[in-house]
Amino acid sequence: MLFALSEKPKHFRQIAREVSGITDKTLSKELKSLESNQLISREVYDTFPPTVEYTITPHGLSLGKVLDELHFWGLQHRKKVMGK
Repeated sequence: MLFALSEKPKHFRQIAREVSGITDKTLSKELKSLESNQLISREVYDTFPPTVEYTITPHGLSLGKVLDELHFWGLQHRKKVMGK
């Protein structure tokens, strides 16, 4: 989720599309956890219906190098496991 938000702020549905294999309930729970740990911020706009946007915080951005390494590791792991 942090990797998905590292590019730009996104709405719930945008995050759900990018983070495959996660239910809406679990995604909501994880977003709340990330917000309580000050890694993301949640902004509700006064529209109808209400628009909610999630943004990575400066504190969350401090994980940039870690996220890059995890992404690289994930790509290597996928090659090893799937043979691609």
